Amino acid sequence: MAGWICRDCEAREAGILPIRGRSFEARQDEVKGLGRRFVVELGFLYLAKFTIIFMKKYLIAVVLLFLSSVAGAQARPEDGGHEIEVWTGGGPSVPGGTSDTSVWNVGVRYGWILTRPHGPGFLKGRFEYAVDAVPVFMVFQRYNTAYGAGFSPLGLKWDFAARGRVEPYFELGGGTLFTNHQVPTGTSAVNFTPSAALGMHLLGDRHALSVEVRYLHISNAGLSTPNPGINTVEVRVGVGKFFGK
Repeated sequence: MAGWICRDCEAREAGILPIRGRSFEARQDEVKGLGRRFVVELGFLYLAKFTIIFMKKYLIAVVLLFLSSVAGAQARPEDGGHEIEVWTGGGPSVPGGTSDTSVWNVGVRYGWILTRPHGPGFLKGRFEYAVDAVPVFMVFQRYNTAYGAGFSPLGLKWDFAARGRVEPYFELGGGTLFTNHQVPTGTSAVNFTPSAALGMHLLGDRHALSVEVRYLHISNAGLSTPNPGINTVEVRVGVGKFFGK
């Protein structure tokens, strides 16, 4: 009997058996909550499958554009021009979320320079809209390493006027991340990735190098509870080019 009671207690701790004293309505609400979560995550898994298929086509298109733009490369951004870049970055978690975590990712960017230079003094610059495909996204957690991919359709970038061969920029971005393990552990495998970055382009005759510091927040936006999120500071480097219309 003692062994049975012990196993019963272990089952309750694991969430297998209901805790005595909980009402039928409370258990019913919990089941409904789990059902809603299952439907939401299933929907996002289908979205992830679509995103991965899209990224494969997107990456092929970007590589072809990268190769075809060699002849028409520009040293600097220009009105109505475009940007293409391959980048990688990584960094540790910082206070405000789950600790003992770090990330590393690789992506491809395509951007559209939408305006002429605007603004006063040192704030003068051009507005650029960019999207990123992230086929490699690794999250190193305390108990496992999550492998995933992401897509960032929102990149709002301000390219400050170049100072010689240096062009600073500021960016706000957002996207989604799909992983094979829950991130953080015990939450969700579907997350959102808002970010802010400050960096610079080092403009060459044909290519541009970029170096930036990026604050990246990983969170499921309430798809599951709890939702502690992960805050990281990445150092990201890239190589790319600007080309004309």
